[in-house]
Amino acid sequence: MNIALVIIFVVAAFALLLGVRARHGRDMNLEQWTVGGRSFGTAIVFLLMAGEIYTTFTFLGGSGFAYGKGAPVYYILAYGTLAYIISYWMLPPIWRYAKKERLISQPHYFSRKYDSRALGFLVAVVGVIALIPYLVLQMKGLGIIVSIASYGTISPTLAIWIGAAVVTAYVMVSGVRGSAWNSVAKDVLILAVAVFLGIYLPFHYYGGLGAMFHAIDVAKPGFLAFPAKGASVIWFQSTVVLTALGFFMWPHTFGSLYTAKDERIFRRNAVILPIYQLILLFVFFVGFAASLKIPGLQGPDIDLSLLKLSIQTFDPWFVGVIGAAGVLTALVPGSMILTSAATLLANDIYRGCAQQGASDAAVARLARLLVPVIALVAIGFTLHGGATIVAMLLMGYNFVTQLFPALICSLMRRNPVTKQGAFGGILVGVCSVAAITLTHSTIGGLMPFLPEPLKDLNVGLVALLLNVAVTALVSIATRPGIVERPSAA
Repeated sequence: MNIALVIIFVVAAFALLLGVRARHGRDMNLEQWTVGGRSFGTAIVFLLMAGEIYTTFTFLGGSGFAYGKGAPVYYILAYGTLAYIISYWMLPPIWRYAKKERLISQPHYFSRKYDSRALGFLVAVVGVIALIPYLVLQMKGLGIIVSIASYGTISPTLAIWIGAAVVTAYVMVSGVRGSAWNSVAKDVLILAVAVFLGIYLPFHYYGGLGAMFHAIDVAKPGFLAFPAKGASVIWFQSTVVLTALGFFMWPHTFGSLYTAKDERIFRRNAVILPIYQLILLFVFFVGFAASLKIPGLQGPDIDLSLLKLSIQTFDPWFVGVIGAAGVLTALVPGSMILTSAATLLANDIYRGCAQQGASDAAVARLARLLVPVIALVAIGFTLHGGATIVAMLLMGYNFVTQLFPALICSLMRRNPVTKQGAFGGILVGVCSVAAITLTHSTIGGLMPFLPEPLKDLNVGLVALLLNVAVTALVSIATRPGIVERPSAA
């Protein structure tokens, strides 16, 4: 067994131990398992919310997208920053309402706000559908990291099974607390590795960042600029808008805000997190450095660029450290996704529709039992999927962002959207995304009459516009009329 594999296994075992240990001294009832008893302070909530930044999507997908696409990779830097700014105003009122109503999931919020079990059910279904590709993303990244960093000793398939077993075990025992404890170790390690690689590799191979970008521009003219078609400026702008609005619409990210003990936590984090986001630049630098030193990667293989350059550069023991950091970027978000998906199925689909009188204890039991089932489904999709990591995440974003119009209107003093309008808008938006995705259509193909630049619009944003239109029309049609009082005789 090589030293890299030993280090990876030690860190994975530590994650399992830490995740199981997180429940110590706690009665893991439904509220504790799903939202940590609403007792997390600034630091833990910060790391749970920042978990969206440093996942395998960033570690492998960000560097891979920089390697394969060039300038368009900066959308990853932009959308999170805008989302955190929006969160300054958006999250505190959501938290206040959730605390008052003792909510434990995202569909819970929509169901109560709109007084509609049907809407809660729809939101739960959308959440589960969107979470599957996001969980697949983590599993896919885990398989890549362990296989490459172990120099092929462990196959991607075996790595996926082992990782799924680890995360399933501590999620069943500790729920969101296991995710919270491991998020501390994950961010410390990944930040150290990302910053080191982003500085060392450009200087080692090119003599500096400026020299690296000059060499790329000479070798691949136009690579550092937006292309005229495809991932163009219009694609960049529409994708940033879509993903910024959808950032907190993910069920696990939305649920993480319930864990806070104080609403001021969100405003503090909204100030710090955009700065924290800048660390992503170092991941991009690794992808750019690899673009000339590891040539020829195509399709899904672009996600291998960071690890292949690391293996070419460093001794096996340090490759093991890099692989261990990557493993944590899969396990921590994966555990949050599993907790959220199980909660959606048990609390919002099973109790919300089939067994409305089910107790919290029964729902908590069912949620734990569903964790390995969801993990098995994700493994099945992972082993039979070939899309790049970025493509999988964008597909999930197209779904969850359809929840944004109904959410933001629910925060208004006088909500102009009816429950029928919210349901109709979300349904039309999600069905539009599904139809376009399943048929592999493009906006240019569907609407050839559009000006050439607009053909690169993100399909999710077009679906969102349809969503808004339907929401408005149905709400107008179903809004209760004003009953006029009869005039005095």
